[in-house]
Amino acid sequence: MNTPVLTPEFCERGYNNRAAVPDHAQYFRRWAENSARARTTLHSLLDVRYGRRPKETLDLFPAGGRRGLLMFIHGGYWRALDKSDYSCIAPPFVAAGFDVAVINYDLCPDVDIGTITDECRNAFTWLAKNGAAKGLAAQKIVISGHSAGGHLVAMLHATDWHQDGVDPGVIKGGVSVSGVFDLEPLIYTSLNPDLHLGLESAAAWSPVRMQPVVRAPLLLAVGAIETSEFLRQSQLQWEAWVQVSPEGSTGPMLLPGCHHFSAVDCLADPAHPLYRETVKLFG
Repeated sequence: MNTPVLTPEFCERGYNNRAAVPDHAQYFRRWAENSARARTTLHSLLDVRYGRRPKETLDLFPAGGRRGLLMFIHGGYWRALDKSDYSCIAPPFVAAGFDVAVINYDLCPDVDIGTITDECRNAFTWLAKNGAAKGLAAQKIVISGHSAGGHLVAMLHATDWHQDGVDPGVIKGGVSVSGVFDLEPLIYTSLNPDLHLGLESAAAWSPVRMQPVVRAPLLLAVGAIETSEFLRQSQLQWEAWVQVSPEGSTGPMLLPGCHHFSAVDCLADPAHPLYRETVKLFG
């Protein structure tokens, strides 16, 4: 795939999703409303601490079954949003017998992306080691995330879990929706005053420059009408990690008619192929 010329104008156009989707605010509002409803209607354990930093907490939605545990990592370019905005992911999975954990992490510029990655590793380690005591089916975990969360899913796929005393075999798959996998273009955007990326750190935190350690399948999905850069990012990651693509995959899953914000809705829609493929990963 050809590498574009990374001018500030090109990168801003390719990565400023709020500018690309003028009605983005309605998605944030709907997610917040649906999430508040989910927390009042589902059995939940909220603000469970998995680490010592301020936002190292997670929300648990036990289903009472043994089908598996979906871990969800929210987006927001590592600098915005909160787990409370994404409780809306839980209801369809809980209804189908899957436990759900929606995790928080500290945000840029208070911390850097490397620290956020470590926090997500801490969250997974906590779930793998303590989930059963909370009534969760932590022996079968699928790690999912949207946007920056999609990047973090890939970073967890590139982690040697034996070093943390975790059996990587509990990971049955990953689902990365609209992720960013090569961080260099973000250096030239209006995001970088918060992200503080340079060439060295962007390379160090780009999963496209790594190799997968976890051998479970990684499903890459992206909205078909997202910017050309988000389409390129998912294709780039798929080509780099084709060895862990789901069986029969010939590229990222394109979500017809979806832009960056509507893409994540597909994950929580039982009628959508992305939901069904996510469920398949549990085996």
